[in-house]
Amino acid sequence: MKILTNLVSVFVIIIIAFLIIPLPAFFLDFMFIFNIAISLIILMIAMYIKETLEFSVFPALMLVTTLIRLSLSISSTRMILTNQGQAGQVIATFGDFVLAGNPVVGFIVFIIIIIVNLLVITKGAERVAEVSARFTLDAMPGKQMAIDADLNSGLIDEQEARARRSKIQREADFFGSMDGATKFVKGDAIANIIITLVNFIGGVVIGMVTSGMPFAQVLSVYSIATVGDGLVSQVPAILIATATGMIVTRASSEDSLANVLTQQMFSQPMALIIAGSSIALMAFIPGAPVLQILFISAIILTLGIVLRNSKVRAMQTAGAGADGAPLPEDIPEMLNEANYYKNIENVYGLLNVDPIEMEFGYSLVPLVDESSGGSFIDRIVMFRKQFATEYGVVIPTVRLRDNGLLNPNQYVVKLKGEEIGKGEILVDYYLALDPGGASEDVDGIDTIEPAYGIPAKWITEDMRETAEVYGYTVIDPLSVIVTHMSELIKQHVHELLSRQDISSLLENVSKQNPAVVADVIPNVVSIGDLQKILCNLLREGVPIKDMETILETLGDYGTGLKDTDMLTEYVRQRLRRTITRQYVSGNVLKVVTIDQDVEQAILGSIKKGEHGTYMALEPEKVQVIVGNLIENINAIKDIVSVPVVLTSPIVRIYLKKMLDQFNPNITVLSFSEIDPNVQIQALANVQF
Repeated sequence: MKILTNLVSVFVIIIIAFLIIPLPAFFLDFMFIFNIAISLIILMIAMYIKETLEFSVFPALMLVTTLIRLSLSISSTRMILTNQGQAGQVIATFGDFVLAGNPVVGFIVFIIIIIVNLLVITKGAERVAEVSARFTLDAMPGKQMAIDADLNSGLIDEQEARARRSKIQREADFFGSMDGATKFVKGDAIANIIITLVNFIGGVVIGMVTSGMPFAQVLSVYSIATVGDGLVSQVPAILIATATGMIVTRASSEDSLANVLTQQMFSQPMALIIAGSSIALMAFIPGAPVLQILFISAIILTLGIVLRNSKVRAMQTAGAGADGAPLPEDIPEMLNEANYYKNIENVYGLLNVDPIEMEFGYSLVPLVDESSGGSFIDRIVMFRKQFATEYGVVIPTVRLRDNGLLNPNQYVVKLKGEEIGKGEILVDYYLALDPGGASEDVDGIDTIEPAYGIPAKWITEDMRETAEVYGYTVIDPLSVIVTHMSELIKQHVHELLSRQDISSLLENVSKQNPAVVADVIPNVVSIGDLQKILCNLLREGVPIKDMETILETLGDYGTGLKDTDMLTEYVRQRLRRTITRQYVSGNVLKVVTIDQDVEQAILGSIKKGEHGTYMALEPEKVQVIVGNLIENINAIKDIVSVPVVLTSPIVRIYLKKMLDQFNPNITVLSFSEIDPNVQIQALANVQF
């Protein structure tokens, strides 16, 4: 292999030398044939590759083949002008074949061939290469995001992700190179026109002035040599230009161009039948070549009918597969979309939804794309770690997508396919929040902070230091998105906890305390009931990290009690230190208490049904309790950031359910959930 590599390097040097060194006619014939063979090989490779990167050397090869053609053209020009139009058998054969005894007609045909190559094939390939390069570069961020999302979800490993990123980079480099390499083909075509004119005009002048030949003989000799030399160069040029067009106009496929072309061209037999019938009608035109028309029409009609019958048989086979029989592997490739989804198993593949999904407008893609310097994936990883440490729940994969239908500055957060929040970000700005003590106002674009709904301003980077001096909290755009996403996940984490997650949590506990898991699950509490209890805790922001305590509590009370709401209350009481820590400040818990008469009214309205207990309080009393409670909370909101309502243990669950209908963000605790070492300070009391 090393010897072959060295030979290629020496060959390139020899080709460059041909620009100066005169070549004998025999060797020139050999090189012309070699040039045509190389060009034909390149065309065949371009047809049979499945992906463009399989022929990534093509841009460099275009330069080498262009150099070969120019070197041979210069050598043949030298021989034509110095050897009275005699430049070898290949040039003479091509010239005689095209001219066919008529120099004028031959020249016209030759000029048409050059124009077709220059203006149609070469120009088209150049334009497509330019557009492909631009689109490939524009699509890189979205592809990088898809790779990062798959890596984050565990669908691929780091090695596969690295290979995919490398492939995307090589594709961008390839199409960028193709954009420039097509200029070689265009320049070669223009140079060939100039060389042809030089050969003919120079040959006529030399033949008449130096050699003294008659004009008719000069015209015959040098026209044959000129056309032959031009054709010998144009044939490989057309082959290379065609290969260029094939490579830049096709997308990656699972098969070669020949197979894909065959499958897609003949996938609609009715189109062939209609086309064949239409061609047959041309036979009725007076003077039309009836024999040729009917021959072609018969071939197309026969092909269409055969393909239609084959497709009907395939559809029948697909119907058998939909009823339970296995569908052959090659049938989905032959059938259209409707037939493919007749197999119900294929429909199930459409039902999968991502637990968490984020969509971004194109202006925000650089913020989350690693290749553009974005650190969004790393921020998600760190948030997952922090959330697991704080709440005891592992956040599932966050699927990232770019969405061209969104506002360029907009992002959307989805939970199981449905939108739960959205916001708009100005990429080159910073978000300035006034925590309440800003000394002066700053110039900026008024907005609302998406996570907490606080009035804020978008400010430019040069205003950042000034805003911080004035007392504003300045946040970068990426932190705004991450904060909003994290708050939405905290609000809906109870919806994300699946039974599979429960099984994973139990496996983790079993590594440290297998006895408690074996004793409680499923003998005392089923997986489903445990999921309900844990979701109840997470819904009110209670961490479930201490799974051993939760399971032990369920083991103590679960044998005689099956109400998951009441079991949740017992678990909350065991987790009182964890709950207290969330709301206490300086060992003092500031609360709003509930009057005893209100608690008695709630207790008196509790009814027992088939599925547990429920509260049946009169609507008028509910309105009075809720109204007074909200009024008291608003009165102390400047004193405490998170108001806490404190009531008796048996009333807490019913009061919380009642308040959730009006304001689900109100925290309700019972006396049994407060650490005894904490001092309670009542700021208000709710009465009738």
